Amino acid sequence: MSTPNVTADSLTFVEKHLHFLLTSLDGVIQGARHHPEKDALYHSLQVFQLSYDSCDDPELWAAALLHDVGKAVNSASHATIGADELEGILTPRIVWLIRHHLHLLAAPQRTRRWLHQTPQLKDLELLRIWDTEGRSPHATVMSATEALDIVMAHAPVILYQQDMTAYYHNKPLLCHHVS
Repeated sequence: MSTPNVTADSLTFVEKHLHFLLTSLDGVIQGARHHPEKDALYHSLQVFQLSYDSCDDPELWAAALLHDVGKAVNSASHATIGADELEGILTPRIVWLIRHHLHLLAAPQRTRRWLHQTPQLKDLELLRIWDTEGRSPHATVMSATEALDIVMAHAPVILYQQDMTAYYHNKPLLCHHVS
């Protein structure tokens, strides 16, 4: 698996970093009113599974899988935190979807006017559907590693195409402890 301007070492680092961000959601409890499934990782894996079963777009799969990674840091501003953490690693489309994934929930009419007849609106609508449906307390999901392996098999499609080595040397990590 190779992508232009991405070394095997940086690809391994990206995969480990995404795995860390995703698995940091394990045990992050969400409010039962909107999330009867409670655990943020379990929710993210459900959202991924729904996207994977519904389309053949690896960028949408990645957005679905990683849309809530910011919740490991702060639930209230998780969309911004997650997008900021993934910017420069994943494609601008994926980062944009993560950054804006709550817009159709918070301001549906304004968002629909803003994005009227754009591909971004269609993508956000799909992500919103999967995000809403991925809340079963009894769903069967694959492991985080299995889901990430599927996404990373499409590295040339999902990764931001640049020399990523310098990016990692200059970017502070948001999460400072490993459990």
